[in-house]
Amino acid sequence: MISNYKQIMQQWLYILILVISTNQVNAQNSVPYILDMVQNNPGEPLTVSEFNKPDYLKKHGYNGQVIADFTFAHAALTFEKLNPLIFPEGSDERAWVTKAAERVRQNIKAAHQAGIKIYYFTDIIVLPKKLVELYRNEICDKDGQISFERPKTVEIHRIMLNELFETFPDLDGLVIRTGETYLNNVPYHTGNNPITNAEESHIKLINLLREEVCVKRNKNVFYRTWSFGGMHEQPPYYLNVTNKIAPHPNLIFSIKHTKGDYHRTFDFNPTITLGKHPQIIEVQCQREYQGKGAYPNYVMEGVINGFEEYQTNTPQTGFTGLQEVSSNPNFKGIWSWSRGGGWVGPYITNEFWCRLNAYVISHWGANTKQTELQVFNRFMTENGITGKSATYFRKLCILSAQAVLRGHYSASLPFKTDWVWWMRDEFLAGIDRENEPFSSEGPLLDAFTSYYEQDLLRKAVEEKYEAVRIWKEIVQLSNLIRMTDKEDEVYIRISSKYGLLLHQIVAEGWNIMALGFIGDKTGKYDKVKLASAIRMYDELWSQYNQLKADNPSCATLYKPYAFAYQAPSYHAKKGMAASIDKYRQLLLK
Repeated sequence: MISNYKQIMQQWLYILILVISTNQVNAQNSVPYILDMVQNNPGEPLTVSEFNKPDYLKKHGYNGQVIADFTFAHAALTFEKLNPLIFPEGSDERAWVTKAAERVRQNIKAAHQAGIKIYYFTDIIVLPKKLVELYRNEICDKDGQISFERPKTVEIHRIMLNELFETFPDLDGLVIRTGETYLNNVPYHTGNNPITNAEESHIKLINLLREEVCVKRNKNVFYRTWSFGGMHEQPPYYLNVTNKIAPHPNLIFSIKHTKGDYHRTFDFNPTITLGKHPQIIEVQCQREYQGKGAYPNYVMEGVINGFEEYQTNTPQTGFTGLQEVSSNPNFKGIWSWSRGGGWVGPYITNEFWCRLNAYVISHWGANTKQTELQVFNRFMTENGITGKSATYFRKLCILSAQAVLRGHYSASLPFKTDWVWWMRDEFLAGIDRENEPFSSEGPLLDAFTSYYEQDLLRKAVEEKYEAVRIWKEIVQLSNLIRMTDKEDEVYIRISSKYGLLLHQIVAEGWNIMALGFIGDKTGKYDKVKLASAIRMYDELWSQYNQLKADNPSCATLYKPYAFAYQAPSYHAKKGMAASIDKYRQLLLK
């Protein structure tokens, strides 16, 4: 009996040591910040998402929520101590501020009840219109822009930060963005980019935030390097700023994993790991330039291990993925954008593909000694994707990344950073020019011109058909997958079919435009091939529209127009449809 007792105790002791050891390993390899954000479309109704729920985030391993509804917390202030005329009692403006403040309080309460922290996405500069009117001569430069070079502007921001944390004392911190200023959701405010003096503007602003938020109030500041002028992607610029800032544990720099926006073929961000400050890495799960969850697009294998193109047409001289930087002492966290980014659609009602990307990156952050595949396998197990279905699902996901690269960009041909914009949000551009703000019409003309001059245009078109061949395999695999949630199972099939039809349209559109472009250059048009391709293009659009009509879970569809920065449609008159119609009309002559 004594011998058996000792054996049992030894077994329990072994298990206890194993559990403690495992927890210690996980703790050592877990980053302190695992944050998530739903970035709502500016000016539109708030996104309906499970990721808005703090309880859901807590359950899935997140310890912080970033609120990005573009009704900023610092827009929910009265500035009463500065001047009661800014938001007078009884005014509509005051009522708006009061309502906005209550929403901030509710969000803070919900996050803390769930056991996670909450940070507000904050555009600087955003100030009340009335305040700017009253203090214009003291805060604006000769061009009428609010300037941090004016002492009064700095003073007002100190007052603002003081009131912010007096009004919302439980707010855990701020996420700061400069460069872009979205005023769509704040009707009584105005603002502009504070970075008017290159690195010195960043240094001045960061030191202000460090003193007022990190030091005085022991709150976090996540300073996004996303801006204009080099802070985000140029190591000398980044170091010129950060080396002049004294480190503080509450001051963290936030950096997108890409050298630029969330595009494929963009380099891994070279500023990651540099300097002496903690960093968190931003990763988009609902890829705004690649379907927004309307079709399969699994990116976390590439984010963690390095994308395919880093071995082909965009070779990297430094790091290629997060796994390689995970042991760096500056690496302190992951910030996933589970939903949102960009403008308008496609709009989804099923979050499956976003959920997959978010699961892998957040759970990998919880223990960076895990491989991406280990985390991916756990997602499949939890979602009842087992046996042969697991093999099919993994292959589908890996193929989706290959298909997107070939359908939107290129896996082997030169693909300049300016060209990526031809396909974005819910829009397909053509091969023309458009005199609209930030129009995506034009990049494809530059690409076609370059390919034509290098005798690569037909090869570029063939790559789009290669993407179609991959999408056909994806559709075949989707029909073989079985899982616990039958709605998700159906959506895998519907979204795969969506991806195939969309990329068939892209391939046929490129084919038509290439045939027409060559004809424009040579004066000789292959009208037989043009007519056949246009018939196929029209038929594919018919099938694409029918897919949406027949399937309620199907995402909204792409549109054959170029993006333009003009609400509410956000598209120009030209685009793929206009380019195709040009050659359609040629056949009638």
